[in-house]
Amino acid sequence: MTEHAISNCPHIEVRHSSVHGAGAFALRDLPRGSLIGIYAGRRYSADEALGEDCDNRLTYLFGLSDGTTINGAEGGNATRYLNHACEPNCEALEEHGEGGQLALRIEAVRRIRTGEELFIDYALNVDADADPLDYPCRCGSAKCRGTLLAPLAEFASSTPA
Repeated sequence: MTEHAISNCPHIEVRHSSVHGAGAFALRDLPRGSLIGIYAGRRYSADEALGEDCDNRLTYLFGLSDGTTINGAEGGNATRYLNHACEPNCEALEEHGEGGQLALRIEAVRRIRTGEELFIDYALNVDADADPLDYPCRCGSAKCRGTLLAPLAEFASSTPA
């Protein structure tokens, strides 16, 4: 699969990733701070059910601080193909978009070269008794945590006591 210059993500090409499935790759050199894209998809309120069981299939869910969730599998764009890395070259930043709705901006945290795969740190927050081995990381970085879960200190600070 290859998707060239998706309309609202003109700097991304989607193709096979050696890390996991499909990945997003830079079509040109991108300086630090470059907008990669706005994470898009169907938005669910905190009260809405996401439908099928999301634990046992590939998902493109991104939870926001206001309790809403964006499902990139439904009307999403190429940003949903950013894979996880423990030392990412991109980050997801919340901002208020049109009409005051919270949006998710994907931005380069360092210079990215043409052809380089784009990554964010998923930093998943799950139940406190979850086994980190159930969420294995394949990034291969020298500082790999071995899991997609948030670093332990970060996870502990976001979990109710």
